[in-house]
Amino acid sequence: MHSFIELAKLRFSCRKYLQKEVSKDVIESVLEAARIAPSATNSQPWRFIVVTKEPLLQQVKDCYSREWLRLAPVVIIACGDHSISWRRADGKDHCDIDLAIAIDHLTLMAANVGLGTCWICKFDAMKTSEILKLPSHLTPIALISLGYPAETPNEVGPHFKRKPLNDIVSWEGL
Repeated sequence: MHSFIELAKLRFSCRKYLQKEVSKDVIESVLEAARIAPSATNSQPWRFIVVTKEPLLQQVKDCYSREWLRLAPVVIIACGDHSISWRRADGKDHCDIDLAIAIDHLTLMAANVGLGTCWICKFDAMKTSEILKLPSHLTPIALISLGYPAETPNEVGPHFKRKPLNDIVSWEGL
């Protein structure tokens, strides 16, 4: 078992995958971590669509322009359900925030079981919605590639660099 900080460092945006099938049991263990994520008022405004088979897998991959996705054996479409998400008094919808927490749980669990993921936001959400025939209350928020990595966090270069703590934290009242 990894310490949490070790696990967090294992998670990276993987863009190279081995051509190795990911079993349904392993995928379900990753999804279980997303299922138990917290959400505002416990609304759980998410739906995860797992795509592993052709031709649907290729159609979903065509919603993103980068070639590296072609090698991912699994794509999970993370959808927000705005019909049940909590809204603050000023109208702020927390659906995307809640879904982000669930996706983070998913990506950390994937790293824990030796899988790589990449959280993709720059994709054609409307085309994805059409391909999957999603109802109007479900919005594709992110594509998550999933598979056995053919690279390590150390190989991804400048994308893995993080700012020092002093650059992102200010202390008030201490």
